[in-house]
Parts: sequence; structure tokens; C-alpha cells
Amino acid sequence: MLSYALFIALMLVTASVALSFWRLLRGPSLPDRILALDTLYINTIALLVLLGIHLSSALYFEVALLIAVMGFVGTVAACKYLLRGDIIE
Repeated sequence: MLSYALFIALMLVTASVALSFWRLLRGPSLPDRILALDTLYINTIALLVLLGIHLSSALYFEVALLIAVMGFVGTVAACKYLLRGDIIE
């Protein structure tokens, strides 16, 4: 039963990653693209965690943690650049 639930969850999160990537490419404005990039980070983390559960490997959880940290820093830097025009002031 768990394998079926993992398979369905992997398919749904993969579809969510594809839709987030589409919004990143086609976003009408820059804030929409930043939000799509943040959503893409979150969906990628979910995909890696599900894959780590499926394969019983702790390596995927560590990679998901690194992507979470980099995603947070990237989102903050993009928002600061959008608001001020400069990241480090």
C-alpha cells in the first residue's frame, strides 16, 4: 500500500514541478517568476524527500536540506534586488 501511495505522490509532485517551471518561464511579471522559483524549490524538496523514502537512502534528505537553504538565500536575494536594485547595501 505504501508503494502505491509513494508512486501517486511522486507523480503529483512531478506534475507540480512541471507546472511551477512553466510558470517560471511564462510568468507575466518578475514577482510572479520569483514566487514560481520559490515554489519550484519547495516542490523539488518534496520530490527528493519522497524519492529518499522510496529508495531508503538518507543522501536524498541531505540534498533536500541543502536545496532548502540555497532556495531561501536565493529568494531573499532576488526579493532584495527587486525592491532595492542592489543586494548588498
